[in-house]
Formats: sequence, C-alpha cells, structure tokens
Amino acid sequence: MPQNLLIENSRNFFFDGLFASEIVSGFSLRHSGNMSLYYADTKDSLENRRIFLENLGIDYQTLVCTQQQHGSRVKIVKKTDKGRGALSYATAISDTDGLVTEEKNLPLAIFTADCLSVFLYDSNNKSIGLVHAGWRSSKENIVVKTLKIMQEGFNTRSEDVYAAFGPAIRSCCYEVGQDFKDIFPSDLIEKDGRLYLDLVKINKKQLLDCGLKDTNIFDLNLCTFCRSADLFSYRKEGPSCGRMMSVMMLR
Repeated sequence: MPQNLLIENSRNFFFDGLFASEIVSGFSLRHSGNMSLYYADTKDSLENRRIFLENLGIDYQTLVCTQQQHGSRVKIVKKTDKGRGALSYATAISDTDGLVTEEKNLPLAIFTADCLSVFLYDSNNKSIGLVHAGWRSSKENIVVKTLKIMQEGFNTRSEDVYAAFGPAIRSCCYEVGQDFKDIFPSDLIEKDGRLYLDLVKINKKQLLDCGLKDTNIFDLNLCTFCRSADLFSYRKEGPSCGRMMSVMMLR
C-alpha cells in the first residue's frame, strides 16, 4: 500500500466511508509518535495524542483508555468515564482490554505495537466496541465477549454489526513455538518447519461464528513487522517500542 494511501486510511478508517455522519475511527502511525503514557519514551505522548486526535476532531482530554492486561475483560463506558487515562496512565480503567459504549462524543482508545485492534459498530442501535486482541485475549475469545456485552447492553444483533481490523503482526511474520499447537490447534500456518499465527484469521472466524456477515468485515492487511517504517512493532524493536493508538467515537 502506498504511503499516502496508508496515511489516508489511518485517518479515515472503513467506518468513516460507510457512516461518515455517525462515527469517527482511525489509528495512528509511527510518524505521529508514541501514544502510550506507560511504554517507551512518554515525554511527548500527550502532545502526540493532542495533534493526532485534533486531526480527527477529537479532544484528547476526553479520551477513555485502559490499563491493558492481555485478558478478556470488557467494560461498558459511560459519560462518567470521560477522560479516564487521557492525561495519566494511573487514571485509566484497570485490567481491561475491550471497551463498548452507546454514548456520543465519548472516544474510546486502545494501544498496540503488534497486537490486533478490532473495531465494532452496531449500525442499527448506534453503539461501538474497540478491542485489544493479542494471542492471549484471542484465546479467551475477547471479540465474542465484546459482542455478547453489546447484545445484552444495547440489543445489538450480529447481522447489524460491522467490524474492521487495524494493523497487527501478520502470519507472514508472527512465528510462534510448538506449544501453540495446543493453544490454537487449527489456526496455525506451517512453513519450512516453522509455525506462524494469524490473529486476524482467528478473530474473523470468531466474528463469523457469532453471526457477522463476511461482507461486513474489513481488513487493511497491514503487518506491523513488515511495515515497521510506518508502524510500531514490539517484536522487531523490543522494550523501547512505542505504541500506536486506535480510536473510535460515535458522533
């Protein structure tokens, strides 16, 4: 994907093209800087957030963030949560890897550097979900749990849900050990005697099994490891790696 197209898609994600008047969504790139207030060099992170979100029409001080734990806890976000984790990691929602809301003008955020971000939109009842899905969270079916919470809390029907995948390390580069045969027995790819994991395939299958339409699931097919000039990759860079932000908000 050409650089200019990548930048355009990062700021005007799938949902904006389909539902421009209803939703804002996007993800930051490496050139936007580290978005985390916890990992890597954080001295410019607030300013990075401010500039990136300003381009999306979002006030960075209203952001709702979590202290991600690679688990499967999902929280329904209310207006009273506005600003949690926006200015300090300590104020972020603890031990949570998925957020859902039906509130307008309440931006949800997760942070990644190889893990998969999953964007969910209920086009009928106007609610959203944003999920941090690494291999542990995917093993615990976090997207399934997120959909269930949306169904119980917002009367969401699977056939009304649109989903999209942000950048993540892909099966071309995500080599895993032999122990993963027990964790994901049917979701590994073997090449030259090595095993590779496909996070997108796993999460897409879970969404389809929940009743989403295949035509309502979108993927930019961006590998963080392959495209590390544009995207942060923890596996390639190690502990000094910054984090990208995925953000989603109902208008």
